[in-house]
Amino acid sequence: MSPTSPMQCAASLGAGLLLSVLSLSLGASGSAMAAQATSSISPASQDEQILRIANGAEPGSLDPQQTSGTWETRIVRDLFEPLIAYSADGELIPGLAERWESSASGLRWTFHLREGLEWSDGTPLTAEDAVFALRRLLTPATAAHNATLYYPIVNARAVNTGTLPPDQLGVAAPDAQTLTITLSHPSATLAQTLAMSEAAPLPRHVIAANGADWTRPANMVTSGAFVLKEWAPQSHITLTPNARYHGAQNVTLDEVVYLPIEESHAALNRLRAGEVEIAYGVPASHYAWIQDNLAEALHTYPILGEYFYVFNLREGSPVADRRIRRALNLATRREVITERILGMGQIPSWHFVPEALSEHQGARFDFADWSMDRRMAKARELMADAGYGPDHPLELTLRYNTLEDHKKIAVALGAMWKPLGVQVTLTNTEAAVHYRDLALGDFEVGRYGMIATIADAYDFLNAFSSDNTSNAPGLSSPAYDALIEAAAREGDDDARRQQLHDAEQYLLDNDVVLPLYDYVTSSLVDPAISGWAPNALDVHPSRYLHIDTSH
Repeated sequence: MSPTSPMQCAASLGAGLLLSVLSLSLGASGSAMAAQATSSISPASQDEQILRIANGAEPGSLDPQQTSGTWETRIVRDLFEPLIAYSADGELIPGLAERWESSASGLRWTFHLREGLEWSDGTPLTAEDAVFALRRLLTPATAAHNATLYYPIVNARAVNTGTLPPDQLGVAAPDAQTLTITLSHPSATLAQTLAMSEAAPLPRHVIAANGADWTRPANMVTSGAFVLKEWAPQSHITLTPNARYHGAQNVTLDEVVYLPIEESHAALNRLRAGEVEIAYGVPASHYAWIQDNLAEALHTYPILGEYFYVFNLREGSPVADRRIRRALNLATRREVITERILGMGQIPSWHFVPEALSEHQGARFDFADWSMDRRMAKARELMADAGYGPDHPLELTLRYNTLEDHKKIAVALGAMWKPLGVQVTLTNTEAAVHYRDLALGDFEVGRYGMIATIADAYDFLNAFSSDNTSNAPGLSSPAYDALIEAAAREGDDDARRQQLHDAEQYLLDNDVVLPLYDYVTSSLVDPAISGWAPNALDVHPSRYLHIDTSH
């Protein structure tokens, strides 16, 4: 589970008029922004294929098995190709494996690697690299974000919990071109999990030689369409084409530059200053203006993602009391957030699993159809029962990662909860620190978001299993774990959907989360770029992109 150059064609965004209008609209001129830029990246010439991307937060790592956020996976997806890859429109296609098949029982999968694969340093890339990567992924010390998704592999759970050594994992390389994976039970999601960048083969010879330093630009070798040229923290990450990539002849970009611009207003300013071609995320406060003035560049569409808050369920946390969690859920006016604060088509969530997923079977809060007056009356009753109210306030710290819209939502929640006698203190940090602190349990109520890494409800629900490192709330429920385990093993589609429904309903009935809305993503993409296709997983590998420099 994953918890966004100069414009090549000025005419593509009507640059002259754009700069003038945006100066009035956003309060800063393009030239001012250009003057403030600290990046050392030099402007591209007219015919260079240099793509600059406002990517969101600074990556915590470029090790595919140490990443979790979309701002990290975009980069590592350019660097490392899994056995199964994604097309431009988000469909599964052959990656490093040219073909694969499974046995009649669904328990044995065989992957046939392409002939002549090489790492970017010229070392042969073999099935042993795939075996090494999967063993490393399940090794406890790796602490991979989505390790539990691979538990259908024989002995995966035992390896991941440290009760068996990694060489007991059900993976093998009978020869240099062949990988076999043996499952303990059929899996409906194996192909999708193997398409995740964390499951990509890794350069065992480089990791053996360099240890934790293997991701430094001077050390890293890659299998994907690009190699890591430079990583200047808090400034830029620069990728250049990998000449040994099996599809190198189809890669047209000369350079991809990822810029850690976390604030969407700043990304928009960098776009209009001609410093980026793609900006992932647009400010809600200027969405209407962007619709009117940048319609050709704007892409808004639903994705498989959920925006929510998590409660710290651990002993000593004030929200370990379910009465308080239910009161906060009751008092939250989701439609105010989606319609008045954001207004970009987000769907208010009375559920947790995004409705766009086929496995969503109608799990919802039991108060979803109540009037607001009834909800507030019940919320006050629960708070009073817990010992709190306007005359005896509950002090809560609400954490969010730095972004204007996140702040607006946090402020709105504080206002919605104030009539219950809740006094909110807001704390914000950059994304890497924020998610680290949530993983450590260092919070009371924390903002969270999940973008599907596989198109399956299991991806969202498995995150709260007791043994999952993504379990920020600290949920420890044998009943919930049993539902997730049963869904992982179930071969009947109808039975599996019911198990996933019951798991989702458990989260809602016990107020483990405070869901707010299903994600709708909005990105700005220079119309001069071709090959960028909206899709539900929001996957856009750079190898498919091309910039028209003819203007």
